Amino acid sequence: MNATERERDDSLLRALRDGAPHAFRELHRRHAPRVRAQLTRLVGAGPERDDLAQQIFLDVHRAIPSFRGDAAFATFLHRIVANVARDHLRRRREPPASSAAYDVVDPNPSPERRARDRQELARLFALVGRLSPRKRVAFLLVTVEGLSYRDVAARVGAHAPAVKQRVLAARRELGELLADGTPRPETERDRGPNT
Repeated sequence: MNATERERDDSLLRALRDGAPHAFRELHRRHAPRVRAQLTRLVGAGPERDDLAQQIFLDVHRAIPSFRGDAAFATFLHRIVANVARDHLRRRREPPASSAAYDVVDPNPSPERRARDRQELARLFALVGRLSPRKRVAFLLVTVEGLSYRDVAARVGAHAPAVKQRVLAARRELGELLADGTPRPETERDRGPNT
C-alpha cells in the first residue's frame, strides 16, 4: 500500500470517528476485493467466504474505536482476516473447496494442458487444506501473498520465528504429501501454540 492509499484510509477513519456515514462504506469498497481474494486463498471459494467477509467487516466496524493507527489500516484489516480465517479453519477442519484453484489457472494454454494444470492445482489446494490452520495461514500469507515473516507475525499475533517455523513445517509436510499422496498424522506438537 502506498502513502496516498494510507492517507486516504486515515482520512476515512477520521471521518468515520466524526460520524460520517459514508466513510465505512468507502473503506469497505476500497478493501473488500483484497479481503475476498485473501479469503479465497485461505479458506477457498464459495458462500462461506462471503459470509466470512461480512463477519470481517462487522468485526472491523466494532474494532475501529480501539484502532490507534500504529499500523496501516490495511495491516489492521488483514490481521482480522487472518484471525477470522484461522478460527474458521479450526472449526471446519476440512480442506478448502478445490474450485479456488480455478481462479489462478492461465486461460491461454491448450485444453489438455489446462485440464492437467487444474487437476494439479486442485490437488495442491486439497493438500494445503490438510495443514493445520496455523500452518496453512502462515504458509499462504508468506508464499502466496508474498509477506515477510515479520508482516505475517504482526497479522496473526505471533513472533516472526514462530511464523517461520510454521512455514517451514508446512513446506516439509506438503513435500511429504506430494511425494506419497497420503496425509501425515497430526502430532500433539502440530497442534501446539507455536505451530
